[in-house]
Amino acid sequence: MSVKRKQYKQEFKAKVAFAAIRGDETTAQLSSRFGVHGTIG
Repeated sequence: MSVKRKQYKQEFKAKVAFAAIRGDETTAQLSSRFGVHGTIG
């Protein structure tokens, strides 16, 4: 049985990317705050 992947809106992606670029939080903190997986790639 396959699992449907989540689809994120462009606004959400931009918000997460901007937070990551700022560098105030670690990847683990960002993934916890935004509810996404912490792996980048």
